[in-house]
Amino acid sequence: MVDWRKSSVTNDGVHLAVFEVAGSAEPGVADPRPTVLLIHGWPDTHHLWTHVAPALAEDFRVVAYDCRGFGESDRPDGDVRYRLSALADDLFAVAEAVSADRPVHIVAHDWGSVQAWEAVTRPGAELRIGSFVSVSGPNLDYLADWARHNLSRPTPRKLGRALAQASSSSYTVFFQLPVLPKMFFGAAGTPAVWREFLHRVEGTPRENVVVADTLGDDMISGLRLYRANIRHKLRNPESRPTAVPVLELVNERDIALRPAIFDDTYRHAQRLWRRNTPTGHWLPYTRPGYLADVAREFIATHSTGSRTDTAGRIDRARVFSRPNPLSGKLAVITGAGSGIGRATARALAERGCELVLADIDTAAVEETVQESKAAGALASSYELDVSDTAAVADFAGVVRTRHGVPDIVVNNAGIGLAGGALDATDEQIDRLLDVNLRGVVSGSRAFGRQMVERGVGGHIVNIASAAAFTPQRTLGVYAASKAGVLLFSESLRAELAEHRIGVTAICPGIVDTAIVGNTPIAGLDATHEAAEQDRLAGLYRRRGFTPDRVADDIVRAIIRDKAVVPVTAEAKIGYRIYRFTPWLSRFAARQKVTR
Repeated sequence: MVDWRKSSVTNDGVHLAVFEVAGSAEPGVADPRPTVLLIHGWPDTHHLWTHVAPALAEDFRVVAYDCRGFGESDRPDGDVRYRLSALADDLFAVAEAVSADRPVHIVAHDWGSVQAWEAVTRPGAELRIGSFVSVSGPNLDYLADWARHNLSRPTPRKLGRALAQASSSSYTVFFQLPVLPKMFFGAAGTPAVWREFLHRVEGTPRENVVVADTLGDDMISGLRLYRANIRHKLRNPESRPTAVPVLELVNERDIALRPAIFDDTYRHAQRLWRRNTPTGHWLPYTRPGYLADVAREFIATHSTGSRTDTAGRIDRARVFSRPNPLSGKLAVITGAGSGIGRATARALAERGCELVLADIDTAAVEETVQESKAAGALASSYELDVSDTAAVADFAGVVRTRHGVPDIVVNNAGIGLAGGALDATDEQIDRLLDVNLRGVVSGSRAFGRQMVERGVGGHIVNIASAAAFTPQRTLGVYAASKAGVLLFSESLRAELAEHRIGVTAICPGIVDTAIVGNTPIAGLDATHEAAEQDRLAGLYRRRGFTPDRVADDIVRAIIRDKAVVPVTAEAKIGYRIYRFTPWLSRFAARQKVTR
């Protein structure tokens, strides 16, 4: 449990109970570190932050308070005293009391986030508030504008989104009734019932739900937030912009708030970052470690005096003028020194990802790093031979320590081998399978374990090939390695689905990359091999399908969570032929190519 040190602040005659994580500094001694202010929602108190506060306190001075009407703070009468303007005044009063000389950094949840939005949109708020991490709490003015936009020019999609949110918010109508909600929460508002409710709705560990003895009273008193603000704000929105840096954590499985309602925030927030995760509404209870890590990175990049490295990844991510689901995510790419790997790095850099790039060719991957930095991304390079299973495991550990658990992993490293299977040497076959198949399996396993342990989803992309489903007499061993990648990816997708981790197999056809000119051809001497390599490279160049087009398909596959993506026309046709008329694929494979 957290050792809270209690004090109080008075605003407009309302006494607010303020709590600071003890042990960071002696009473009466100024703590030089940035101050983080934690703000709870309904029906919580400062106890909501029991599992988040200690982690943040390792780097910051951490303060929380019970909002008016909750916990140990006063419960003034009258709905009007729970208007967002009054709650924002409380926030500024607490901020002034705990950090008069420097801005505070806010992490807020639910109604705490709603009132924080009211505060950060006041003129000059950036002088008092250094940054704002918003969790499951929209700006009600922006929400009203979003609703009007969707309903003023209705389309089936807009109406569907509006109705979906209306359905999720239907409980707010009940909350605004005069008598029934009080009767209901007076009977059901017990800690045991609340813990069981959160466990059944979101899978929240019962032991993680820490509530105050005042829970029943807080549920009833907090109903004034709904009565005082929802209808008032939706009827009379005042959509003011904010200059405060904002990180919006969008929980895709939120039972109360649909992700679509946050799509227009970029129109109002001048400095906005957004992270989507397959998590539920009560993130401070379900994934406190993840929330603390993300908040720490964001706060550290917008403050001074923190022990945390201020070259955090979120700060270097591009601030987008429209919603971008990949902004701020950490992506690992193997084989990033050229071809599809380099193009994918460039595509993800342009979408605001931090990049960890690996390749056996250190000079080549460093060039990719420089290109990625030029696109505005934070990028790091590592030397890696994916055929070395131990090296892959060590690499995954280094990434976790230095950069965090990746959100995206692209197992791209691969080599080619042409010629007959009977002509290939054992060494060629071993090397091919170690790189193309075992390397993909090792990378997927090492980073997949990290994603599962973190518990907020992720996406793994494995580069297979159209050869996986288009048998050819001169690509038998190569096709076997890529067919293994394809089936492994589909099996892993099924295994990781319950953890909200997507897995995609990308299957390119004829793409102009350096791998073609470097592909060994079994059964040929050096002179004939070089000539055949030049011929094939010329053929691929004339085909004109460049790696950046594959990278675009990879990005779309991540966003849309696709299982198998054939790339190029011949790959798409070959995929369908193999699925529906496999005899035709086998017939084509027997034909000799006349040079």
